[in-house]
Amino acid sequence: MNTFAENITDFLFHLALPFKLPNKIEVLDVHRNKEVQSACIAFYKKFYNDHHKRHLLIGINPGRFGGGITGIPFTDPIRLQNDCGIANDFQKKQELSSVFIYDMINAYGGPEKFYNQFYVSAVSPLGFVRAGKNLNYYDDKDLLKCIEPFVKSCMEKQMDFGIADDICFCIGEGENLKYVLALNKKYKWFNGVKALPHPRFIMQYKLKQKENYIKKYVEMLKTL
Repeated sequence: MNTFAENITDFLFHLALPFKLPNKIEVLDVHRNKEVQSACIAFYKKFYNDHHKRHLLIGINPGRFGGGITGIPFTDPIRLQNDCGIANDFQKKQELSSVFIYDMINAYGGPEKFYNQFYVSAVSPLGFVRAGKNLNYYDDKDLLKCIEPFVKSCMEKQMDFGIADDICFCIGEGENLKYVLALNKKYKWFNGVKALPHPRFIMQYKLKQKENYIKKYVEMLKTL
């Protein structure tokens, strides 16, 4: 029986979009890169080398400076090395969302405690860019029309890893939440969905209240 870690890396390394991207959109798929694969194997083996269930935190899709570099959601090269203890040769650029998430993880009790209880993914585990800029899956109406079968397939494969189906935490209180709620109503993956404010929004617009948002995250996650 594969470990949680083996299931994740097998899933990530075989991701492929089953449709042609519209409107000059390009896919951000770094998991075919050997350095990314090595980082993912080290990360998931360190924190997920077991068979027990975890609760899902689900974001939007990877961005260019976090998961779009390391292959690990909300984990930029700096956090991967300094917080997770996994040395890497990626360019040490920080991603705002990753800064918040790891400050929250450390407030929760550190990466080992956090990842022992939670699995972080995204509605689309593959990212998107257009004209060199990040694109959310819901920002292009044609992409949104195409993407549901891919999202459904990815979710159902990940549920088989051992995702708890009582509560899912949606990262993002706007369009991402709207989409996750609609799909969950249709496919009934979880008994309930709880919304968390998106780290990018917090870091860009609510930075002075960052500690309050970290406290909110930790309190919500500890209600389980």
